[in-house]
Amino acid sequence: MAFNPFGQLGELKKMRDQAMAMQRELQSEIVEVNKRGVFVKISGDQKIIEIKSNDKSDDDIREAVNEAVKKSQEVAAKKLQSMTGGLGGLAGMLGGGK
Repeated sequence: MAFNPFGQLGELKKMRDQAMAMQRELQSEIVEVNKRGVFVKISGDQKIIEIKSNDKSDDDIREAVNEAVKKSQEVAAKKLQSMTGGLGGLAGMLGGGK
């Protein structure tokens, strides 16, 4: 069977389009954390939207931000799981899928 590089390019474009769609979806996901009196709003692609510290300590703010980032990573992981079929194809093309 002949090697068809154009077939692989089409598959890569499809995966790129899926990744871009996922990025847009993550930007629209919003995670809110209220911990120790600190409010943090972060997008699914981990951009801080809002922080209200209410004169809390740096440690309290750091903990709230870290929790918000962790929750946004969980949102991203769930989105990524939904497109693992496409990533399996990429692993196969790169020699990693067996």
